[in-house]
Order: sequence, then structure tokens, then C-alpha cells
Amino acid sequence: MSKSGMSRRGVLQSGLALAGASATANLAVFSAAWAQQNAWKPEAGASLQLLRWKRFIQSEEEGFMRLVEAFTKATGVSVKVINESLDDVQPKASVAANTGQGPDMFWGLYSLPHLFPTKCLDVTDVANHLGKTYGGWVDSAKTYGMSKGKWIALPVAYNGNVINYRQSMIEKAGFKSIPGDTAGFLELMKALKAKSVPGGFALGRASGDGNAWVHWALWSHGSNLVDEKDKVIINSPETVKALEYVKALSDTFVSGTASWNDSFNNKAFLTGAVSVTNNGVSIYAAAKSGAAKGEANMKEVMDDMNHALWPVGPVGKPTEFHIAYPLMAMKYTKFPNACKAFMAFLLEAKNYEPWLDSAVAYLTHPLNAYDKAAVWSSDPKLTLVRDVAKRTLTAGGRGSVGERAASALADFVMLDMVAAVCTDRATIKDAISMAERQAKRIYR
Repeated sequence: MSKSGMSRRGVLQSGLALAGASATANLAVFSAAWAQQNAWKPEAGASLQLLRWKRFIQSEEEGFMRLVEAFTKATGVSVKVINESLDDVQPKASVAANTGQGPDMFWGLYSLPHLFPTKCLDVTDVANHLGKTYGGWVDSAKTYGMSKGKWIALPVAYNGNVINYRQSMIEKAGFKSIPGDTAGFLELMKALKAKSVPGGFALGRASGDGNAWVHWALWSHGSNLVDEKDKVIINSPETVKALEYVKALSDTFVSGTASWNDSFNNKAFLTGAVSVTNNGVSIYAAAKSGAAKGEANMKEVMDDMNHALWPVGPVGKPTEFHIAYPLMAMKYTKFPNACKAFMAFLLEAKNYEPWLDSAVAYLTHPLNAYDKAAVWSSDPKLTLVRDVAKRTLTAGGRGSVGERAASALADFVMLDMVAAVCTDRATIKDAISMAERQAKRIYR
């Protein structure tokens, strides 16, 4: 104890409490001023429901809910947030779109709004305002957000899906870093298995992590579901080569990946069951959080892990597939102005940058001005994901991002094809034929 009777920890906790109170007060002042100037005045008596994916990082959800509360205090519009798993957002949004009733807004992933573009509220005015204010939208955000020249959703964030790895384990296998080419990456994975520290990627219907690595692998070898005119071209020599590659890769995986969803790889990595997997930086965030609580095993993971971008394949250029998170409002909402006001409020710099901080880089930005956000220089292990919105290919691959591409992704056409080969449920020829039949039904 100090002479004043307060321990160093007590002083620190008091300081943090004061800092939090100050930040909350500043948010309230900004929110009140913003509400006076906001161009989209909420309807009298407006209240909203928003369905979003369940948080992967607690601090992100807390940061988001602070913004929700500030919006309500400033505008009088209550916002009820409903949380669902990633895989449940799409079917619930589809039902709502078809029945014309349900939550006012949905926050999903990838090309979800393109499953029902005519049922989404036109938010072109909000998108144009934000683009003009914050340096313009990245190209992939325009692709995901627009349909027939209008904005049907705002891709408010991205999740950089990158390679997570344990440095000590890859060094045990004879490597200093993740190879930058697909051939070298396969050799690393083989060496890790030989040293009994295997890696593993999801082969179950994991909307985020499973789709991300499978599309990277196929695209890296020149395999595409459709061409630029949306003609189905999956039955190709490039697809055969790609499936031969992923089959060899999967032979190195830890057992059980056939049933992995979007949470299994996190658990496997944090417990040391795998040395390499793909994910956002939420694994690192969880390790840092555990280390801060004094958990020695989490500190070991935090100190030993790092991130890498996906290797380049035979096509000779990056083919990364990062997760976009579009926020859409439905046409059936009784409070369109309130929806637009909430979207605009969320992406204002005074709100958005603190939210990025709270997400500890698990979420990244769609507007160019946020390249300079403080979070990207806060930790060298996080800087890697800053530009994923600019680097990513989009859900249609070579084709368009529309209802058919969204359907192919939602139906796991590419992921199921890869999983069938990797688990020996089908030959390469049969798996391609199955995917081709599915794709032709979708793209007829």
C-alpha cells in the first residue's frame, strides 16, 4: 500500500475507470451534436430491430453496443440488437425478405443482400455522403453494396481472413516464415505433420473460414465457378489441378476438420492442437485477453503466434477471399429514415475509429480515410490486415456479384466440392460434376 492507502493496481483501475467515463462523455457530446445536423431525421416514435452475427470478440460487441446506446440517447430511437450465429443470419434474412416482416436491419456476410436485392432499402444517399466525406469506398465495397447502380447495403466492415501460425512450431518443421507460394506452403504443411504439429482448415460448412480458404485455393490455381459472363466453367483442367492440390493439403490436416465450423479452428489453435489455421485476428485477440488475465498458456500462444497473407498460386497473383459484412435495411421497415440515420452514425469517424479499436483489428474498414486509423499502428501483428478490403476478390470470383453468386455461396457449392474430395466421399471427376450440376441450376 502507498501512504495514501491505495495500491498501484487501485490507482491503475481508477485511471482506467476515469478514462472510460471520459470517452463515454465525449461520445455523448458528439452524438448530441451529430443528431442536430443529421440529414436523415428519424420518424416520430421510431424503434428498430437489428439482427447481427454473434460477436467473436467481447470488446467489439461492447464497443458496438456503446454506439447503439449513444445513438438512442441522441435520437430517441431505441435499437434492439439480436445476435445469431454467422450461419443463421442468411436463412433468417431470406425468410424476412420473402414474408415482408422481421427485423428492420440485417448485418450479414459476403453477398447476402444480393439474394433479395429488390427487398433492400435504397441507401444510395447515405453511401454517397459517407464516400464523399471519408475518401471514397474501396472497390470491393462498391461491388458488394451496389445493385443496378443503387446501393442496397453498406459493407460496414470486413474480417481479414489470414493464416494464423505458431512461430516455434513452423521452425520445428524447418521454416522461418510462411512460404509465399502454394507449392512451398504444401511442403510446410507436410513438414508440420511429420513433426506431429499439424495444421488444419475447416472442411465443414463454415460460412467464414471454410469458404475463405477453399476459394483462395481454387482461385489460386485458376479454377472459377463462372466466367466474366456468368457462364459455368467449373469443369476445367484448372479445377482438377486445384483439387489435386487441396487433397494433398488436406492429407496433412489434424483429424476432425470435416466437421469444423467457424469456431472449431479457434479452439484448436488456442489449445495447441494445430500449428497453422486460417482465421481473423480474433485468435490473437483471445490470447491477448487471456494473457492480460494472467493465463500463462494464453501468454505463450500470444507471444509465439503471428499472421501471414495467403500464398500466391500458379495464377501468379494474390487470390485472397476476405469476409465482407454488409449492413442492409429492408424495404418493409416502417422507419427508413431511422435506419439510414443509424448507418450514417455508425460510420462517422468519431464513432467508427473507436469501434475499430475495440475490435482490435478483427474488423477492418471499407472507406479509404480509415487507412490512417490508430489501430493499424497499435501492434505490428495486426497491421497485416489493414488493406484486406482492397486485396480481396469478391463472392462472384470472375463473375458478377448478384443473386446467383450469392446463392452459390450460400449453398456451399465450392466448399462442398472440395470437402467431398478431401474426405474421399467423391472422386475429383465426380465432385466436379456435382458442382457443375448445382451451378448450372443456379445460373440457368
